[in-house]
Amino acid sequence: MDGSTIALLGFGSLFVLLFIRMPVGVSMMLVGTLGIYMIRPQAAIPKLAGEIYNEASNYPLTIIPLFVLMGNLAGVSGMSRDLYDAAHSWLGHRKGGLASATVVGCAGFSALSGSSLAAALTMGRVSLPEMQRYKYDNGLATGAIAAGGTLGILIPPSAGFVIYAILTEESIGRLFMAGVFPGLLLTSLFILAIWIVVARDPSKAPSMAEKAPLSERWNALGRASWITGIIVLTIGGIYSGVFSAVEAAGIGAFMAMMVTAFRGKLTFENTREVFASTLKSSGTVFMILFGAFVFKTFIGFTGITYSLSLWVESLGLSGFQVVVAFLVLCIFLGMFMDGFAILVLTVPLVQPIIEPLGIDMIWFGVLMVIALEMGLISPPVGVNVFVVKGIAPGVPLNTIFRGIWPFWVAMLAAMILVLLIPQIALLLPNTMFG
Repeated sequence: MDGSTIALLGFGSLFVLLFIRMPVGVSMMLVGTLGIYMIRPQAAIPKLAGEIYNEASNYPLTIIPLFVLMGNLAGVSGMSRDLYDAAHSWLGHRKGGLASATVVGCAGFSALSGSSLAAALTMGRVSLPEMQRYKYDNGLATGAIAAGGTLGILIPPSAGFVIYAILTEESIGRLFMAGVFPGLLLTSLFILAIWIVVARDPSKAPSMAEKAPLSERWNALGRASWITGIIVLTIGGIYSGVFSAVEAAGIGAFMAMMVTAFRGKLTFENTREVFASTLKSSGTVFMILFGAFVFKTFIGFTGITYSLSLWVESLGLSGFQVVVAFLVLCIFLGMFMDGFAILVLTVPLVQPIIEPLGIDMIWFGVLMVIALEMGLISPPVGVNVFVVKGIAPGVPLNTIFRGIWPFWVAMLAAMILVLLIPQIALLLPNTMFG
């Protein structure tokens, strides 16, 4: 049996395991190890142990638990509530303002946690009762939360960018900077989508909050200065070159802990809850990474990437056309698979094909993350949709899915803009790193 056939069998087996809901990391580790055994029996166990050890001792991976910890601390300290209150005070009196405030709050929280699920869950608990109090349409309210949460894997610090950087051996700092402008663009497009929905059907947001006095708005902004200060310190420090992405994560987590202690929220119960949640979330990501690198080694042994490169070359496609084709594939896969699973499955196949065609892997990484964002709210899987369903049990699932479509279209518009104007993603990293 040749390598390409074994690779196809491996992918087929992996899809079956994922379909029956076996954990992503375990599935890739199992298929990768068995695949290596079929090609080089003597290398299977050493490769399994070696890849896990190499990744477990990979220093840049410390970013993930540190930023997850920072986000969890922001939740228990009340900083996330302060962020929403500030957005609420400035936007709540406008049409669709509470939904817009939710999106802005998610964007700000994303810059602290790097997790889409954490952003949707944390901001949803704060914002959903407020939107329901003002009789917002359930579809618009839950759609804004689910879509706003997806900003967590685009706005730095993003766990998606960290995994992509490790898979492609690109700079984490460059990827973080590349996500800033696309993240702001997508946030603006989400707000525009809300405005269009409400303009077409005012009953979607029939009531508006009272306009807060200017002094109250500035006070709310002042209370949010803790979280904005930490965001500016971490992202600004990376941009200015004062410290690396890993150092920024450590400083950010330390500052979040100090603020939590200063506010008297660093109790034994909160501390235990925060660290348990951090370990659980980080452990899940690490298991996916360990499995991904074992599977990546298996794919390398099969030689299928070389065969695919020759096939693409024979088609005479340009690099741009190949990128578009892969993005369409990612959007389709996102309807059925977890985003991290798509990332680790496709990147080892895609990189050897598109890099020789002159494609900037930083730019492609941003596009791929936007495609993964679309998967987070696409039926039937839509992980963020089910997170929102957990905090809004009274809202039917089809109502939530119906509410996300304006935001899905906004994501598609953002992807097209970044696709046609690469400098949206590349300006900051090129300015910073040259």
